Amino acid sequence: MKHAAPAEDTSRGTGQQESASAVVAIQDEGPVRWITLNRPGRRNALNQVMIRALRDAIGQAAADRGVRVIGLRGAGKDFCAGADLLELRLGADPVESLEEAQALGDLFCEIRVAPKPVVAAVRGRALAGGCGLATACDIVLASGESLFGYPEVKLGFVPAMVMAMLRRATGEKRAFDLVTSGEPVTALRAAELGLVTRVLPSDGFARGASEFAAALAARSASALALTKRLFHATDTTGFEDAIRAGAHVNALARATEDCQEGIRKFLTRKASTDTESG
Repeated sequence: MKHAAPAEDTSRGTGQQESASAVVAIQDEGPVRWITLNRPGRRNALNQVMIRALRDAIGQAAADRGVRVIGLRGAGKDFCAGADLLELRLGADPVESLEEAQALGDLFCEIRVAPKPVVAAVRGRALAGGCGLATACDIVLASGESLFGYPEVKLGFVPAMVMAMLRRATGEKRAFDLVTSGEPVTALRAAELGLVTRVLPSDGFARGASEFAAALAARSASALALTKRLFHATDTTGFEDAIRAGAHVNALARATEDCQEGIRKFLTRKASTDTESG
């Protein structure tokens, strides 16, 4: 099942018009909504059209009750090479530049507040803003040959917005090394640093990512939503406040139909096992 994102705009710097439905492809695999960055000729570089289309698509998936897991992937050989430098206007008005930068920040925030797990399936290169997009996701699956990095410093630029996420994922010193060296790291090294959740074999990577997302979608939707909500709600709280927030979510989880049904099934299985053992 395919859906078209609604927005349309002009991609500055390329001399071509690009619609949201052209730069972002959407496909449902059961309860998993796959959102594909679809500019393979530009290594899926992020322009303003794509950024807005991605944010709209994630928002729509988050609101769709039939969707349990949201997946992000790139068309072609790479996940995302970062910002489209052909669109970057040097010497632009600072207010306009801030608005464009904030649009990418809003996309990162949309991923974080979505009540469903967002999984990045990274094949090939995830660099600069593309690495930031992956880092913003809850889970990052990487193929064995993929590369991750923040090379902005080599252009005299700063990977500013991603630092908030990167420090949380890797720790302060590792994050500082990544953004100041600008050197890419392999999938295995990215996993060691905390950028990547799991490294999957390159052969059959798409199938492996789909299977992982499908297995995640088979979990309780309410439990996943409450877990993600608590996970981020306690990000900057003190220990006691985090415990109190956990108690609140614990009580909410007990009241959900999924939890009550799960406990009933567990107790039924246990009773059957105890009877057989006796």
